Amino acid sequence: MALSVGIVGLPNVGKSTVFNALTSGKAEAANYPFCTIDPNVGIVPVPDDRLARIEKHIKTQKVIPAIVEIVDIAGLVAGASQGEGLGNKFLANIRETNAILMMVRCFDDPNVIHVAGSVDPMRDIDVIDLELALADLETAEKRVKKAQGAAKTGSKEGKVELAFAERVYNHLQAGKAARSLALSDDERKQVTGFGLLTAKPVLYCCNVGEADLPRGNAWSDAVRARAQVEGSGVVILCGKVEAELAELAPGDRAELLASYGLTEPALATLARECYRLLGLQSYFTAGEKEIRAWTVRKGALGPEAAGVIHTDFEKGFIRAQVYSIADLEQHGSEAAIKAAGKMRMEGKEYVVQDGDVMHFLFNV
Repeated sequence: MALSVGIVGLPNVGKSTVFNALTSGKAEAANYPFCTIDPNVGIVPVPDDRLARIEKHIKTQKVIPAIVEIVDIAGLVAGASQGEGLGNKFLANIRETNAILMMVRCFDDPNVIHVAGSVDPMRDIDVIDLELALADLETAEKRVKKAQGAAKTGSKEGKVELAFAERVYNHLQAGKAARSLALSDDERKQVTGFGLLTAKPVLYCCNVGEADLPRGNAWSDAVRARAQVEGSGVVILCGKVEAELAELAPGDRAELLASYGLTEPALATLARECYRLLGLQSYFTAGEKEIRAWTVRKGALGPEAAGVIHTDFEKGFIRAQVYSIADLEQHGSEAAIKAAGKMRMEGKEYVVQDGDVMHFLFNV
């Protein structure tokens, strides 16, 4: 599955600086370069040291990490929900992403004028939330009207659909994000069909000054407190530092990172936080041609994981051969794992675990 995250923010918060840093750095693996696939879409690898651990024991032609698609959404202004600025384009682009990375300015710089005249991350978040909520309210209102038509026929399903649509609408009208609405699993699937922007999980990206790394400042502390209440994620970074790091080869980054009290670029933290926020994990395939990380939701069964590689694998799934990286490190090879009786055969009901190494047997 392709993980897509949209960066949103007001003008002059450092959004494009961070996007360019994330999507134009030197490649971590020679076989998987950072790249930009559109003027505003970049693909970046998810750092995962487990790939190198597998490669120590299985020689391969290339190593391919999991990826995150980063979408630089057109800058938002107040009134976007009514088509102001690039409002309609903004809303259309963000609708297609899995999560929202909300870039928030938490630095003061007299040379970079804030669109509202002063630095206030909480106000900025409220402006963005309001525009998303107004767009959602319009969407929900259309769903209510559609459901009213179905309910007039007297069908039980139509009445249930209307009650649910009205519940979502009333929640939004109260100024609350759709993601804070208590839903059952079935209702969560149902609300996904609404295409609501405020239903998407949010990762706040606090852009701080160099002097405030790595901990952040009072502004980012306020954002962190808000995120904890919402169940959202937070990443602290400095756009200027990330831009500097992007220009360096991986082997030359350690000294610069250490000077700011950091152990890795913000990309690594960002990618992991996106995975946590969306309930995702990685499993691996390994062989002579490639060692590769695949993204799958937590709780996925064997056939679904196979389908991430190809839909035919899911349709014709028979069973999966599964072992852990710990097994590989203990025994040294897949042959030795089999000889030790550690290679497991798992069927259609197997719940895939984070870090599994898998080979699928299928029939099409």
